Amino acid sequence: MVAGHLREKNGYFYCVLSYTDYSGKRKQTWKSTGLPVRGNKKRAEAKLMELRKSFVIPEASEENLEFNDGMLFTDFMRAWLEIVRTTVVPTTFGGYQTMVEKKFIPYFEKKELLVSDVQAKDLQSFYLHERKTLSGTTVKHEHALLHKILKHAYRMDLISHNPAEKVDPPRAERFEGSAYTEEELALLIEKTWNHKLGLLIYVTALLGLRRSEVLGLRWKAIDFEENKITINHTVTDARIDGQTVVIAADRTKTKSSYRSFPMSETVREKLLAWREVQQQNRKICGNCYNMDDIDYVFTDEMGNRFKPRYIEDAFPKLLKKYGLRKIRFHDLRHTCATLMHKMGLSPKEVQDYLGHSTVSVTLNIYTHLDWSSKENAAKVMEHVVKLPENMQISNPWKA
Repeated sequence: MVAGHLREKNGYFYCVLSYTDYSGKRKQTWKSTGLPVRGNKKRAEAKLMELRKSFVIPEASEENLEFNDGMLFTDFMRAWLEIVRTTVVPTTFGGYQTMVEKKFIPYFEKKELLVSDVQAKDLQSFYLHERKTLSGTTVKHEHALLHKILKHAYRMDLISHNPAEKVDPPRAERFEGSAYTEEELALLIEKTWNHKLGLLIYVTALLGLRRSEVLGLRWKAIDFEENKITINHTVTDARIDGQTVVIAADRTKTKSSYRSFPMSETVREKLLAWREVQQQNRKICGNCYNMDDIDYVFTDEMGNRFKPRYIEDAFPKLLKKYGLRKIRFHDLRHTCATLMHKMGLSPKEVQDYLGHSTVSVTLNIYTHLDWSSKENAAKVMEHVVKLPENMQISNPWKA
């Protein structure tokens, strides 16, 4: 027999049944007694006992389809996750699942809110709680997901309006990445050249690639006759159902991310030399060599495609080893954009090269002026905004 207790809501008694579901998670469901609170406590208690005895714990498939206004908000979120699991790409679902299970459910489970009882004030309290430890940008992302979840509840006629529309999320902070100077980048490439990630780092900085793009680079996308490199495949990872899953797909982040680069003679020479290294490793390893990743450009000595997490772990260790300034791996892309800007390339040229969807993305994120550019700008403005000769500062309040 499942546990249960009575709760009052809108002047009526409700039976709250608690149980552990098929996956080991604690769940609650609310059942209306239809009895007014006044003068009906004994009848409500009898109904509660009857429900506790007759209640059958739902199976997985049945539970996911059981939408009603007596659902806890947390149970609705779990059910929503199962609905969207097959409608979005795995990386997106992994982000949704992590946010719901690690952030939303632990907070709202203590509130025991029904999906029909969620109000704007509940969401505002959650944002204030999150803002104590998280940036405004992250909380704004949480707001966007809660809005999406509650929008589905509205479409299922479980709520009369979306309370998330009444709440203003925190303002997102503008993030500015860190870029290497020409000298710092040259030193990085020199120091790491003989490391197994050396060529990968060079190509990433040269082409301004995302981590997913450089890891997804395949030999079939490199045309040595036309001297062209095409970005048309990505390798990413996502945390799904408690496990890290590596996802390889013939797609890019946006349509604009699908792009091609002319290949210089230097790059052509280095890539051909790297392919020779791979072929030598294949002969040495024999049957132990991983043939599943044979077409990927960047693999280890056993033919295994480099994993996203390995790049994120190994890159900062290399910087520390060689005493280089700490940056993120993604900042190699930022460095590429900043140096292109410094060399006088137009925002449109930088946009096309990096594969941004719009020029505004390029301008807002990457092309922050370096200090030397600001010094030049200051000198130009001082030349334009002139003072009369021999102009002295005097006290304007002196009689």
